[in-house]
Amino acid sequence: MNAPYAPAAPTATLTIADAQHDMRDAYLDGGLGVLTSGTAWLVAGFACLWQSPERAVWTLFVGGMLIHPVAVLLLKALGRRGTHARGNPLGTLALATTFWMILALPLVYAASLVRIAWFFPAMLLVIGGRYLCFSTVYGLRLYWAFGAVLALAGWALGSAGAPPALGAFSGAAIELVFGCVILAGSRARAAS
Repeated sequence: MNAPYAPAAPTATLTIADAQHDMRDAYLDGGLGVLTSGTAWLVAGFACLWQSPERAVWTLFVGGMLIHPVAVLLLKALGRRGTHARGNPLGTLALATTFWMILALPLVYAASLVRIAWFFPAMLLVIGGRYLCFSTVYGLRLYWAFGAVLALAGWALGSAGAPPALGAFSGAAIELVFGCVILAGSRARAAS
């Protein structure tokens, strides 16, 4: 007779609090990534003013692809790992939110083909939703406020029919302000 199935004992148990601490430590609470993202939005805003809204769309798409690598380089320059511990399940959650965002991009792009002014508000809604998940990834309630502000801004700008440059600069302003607040909180926690 066969013995009943018994799962292998884990070698180490990582609590959610430990996993969140690891993510905060590795990525400075996500603050540099947010500042890098805000910079991409800012560049897209200037592309909108100096070139065209269509060029700004592609500027944000390309800039978005550079957010993580640039943030990791900045983290390493500041002496951080720039990567979470192997086996940290919250790394998988962060990756899943990235895939969710990428899968939403065709819908956002399609909206921009109908009305170019909808692109930046739609992006604000998508990334606002993504940042809500970062509350769990980093264990910081501030990400709930951050995601909500982005989503509300997206809804308000889209409802008002705001020009594309205003959408891009709004995204930049929100991200840059929250990025600074997140980094200030990270610094305060490190000092205590």
